[in-house]
Amino acid sequence: METLFQTDTLVFRPITLADKELITSFTYHSEYQNCDFAFANMCSWRFLYNSEFAVKDDFLFIRFFTDQGSHPVYMCPVGKGRADIRHAIRLLEQEAVSHDHKLWILGITNRGKEEFEAAFPDGFKFLPERDYFDYIYLREDLVGLTGKKYQPKRNHINKFKKNYSYTYLSITPELVPHCLELEHTWYKANHTEEDEEDLSHERRSLTYALTHFEELGLTGGALCVENEIVAFSFGSPINYNTFGIHVEKADIRFDGAYSMINREFAARLPEQYIYLNREEDLGIPGLRQAKQSYQPLLLLEKYTAIKK
Repeated sequence: METLFQTDTLVFRPITLADKELITSFTYHSEYQNCDFAFANMCSWRFLYNSEFAVKDDFLFIRFFTDQGSHPVYMCPVGKGRADIRHAIRLLEQEAVSHDHKLWILGITNRGKEEFEAAFPDGFKFLPERDYFDYIYLREDLVGLTGKKYQPKRNHINKFKKNYSYTYLSITPELVPHCLELEHTWYKANHTEEDEEDLSHERRSLTYALTHFEELGLTGGALCVENEIVAFSFGSPINYNTFGIHVEKADIRFDGAYSMINREFAARLPEQYIYLNREEDLGIPGLRQAKQSYQPLLLLEKYTAIKK
């Protein structure tokens, strides 16, 4: 194992709305497609993970805490230009040691895994986290829905069009209260004792995102039937060619609403976003089945890297 040398310390501070421009100056131009790097996710989930960031030596570092805030873990450092990943990892290792912990880095993709192995041969143990793999789709696939594999989706959309006269609306501050009303309806219909805590966290994140929609740089759309919002979706760019779909909610009493908002929202995204990241399934069987039914281009594998 390579000996840790003393170097300057990283100074972390909480992620706030005011940090969007600085953080995205790293993430938007990177090749990382994982949903963890969407600024809107970092900011709207900070209440749960105490997420913080530091910038040093042309790298962005993200730190958050697990085990009731006692264990610091990190995301893969994001560098600019020819920034030295070896130096970045050494900085993180020194930071972890200062908390009396081994260095744990979460959400490492195969790209990051290769970089780590090249920088520190046999220096890390990599543990796959299947429940946190991201589902990546071609935007044009979710818009066109062509071919036999998408026939069930086209059937749902055709049924929705036949049964309802609908309008597609972009989410604006004026529409936010109506989206929150739908979320409340969805929550009452879907929550159970087993998942109440997780859904409560999701509600808090979603409410924060909707009430800070413009500041977070979010884009969203909704379906309106007879002056009622029956589905909505929103997301934000992860990098220059990948858009993250952070939330999608629909009233299941309107058959086909999920399929319809999925396609309508994707169809209105800028063409620069070749890929859509619909995030993880968290090991939830129904969610996994739903995400697989859209025939992902790839499952973006993610690992926990532990320094040996």
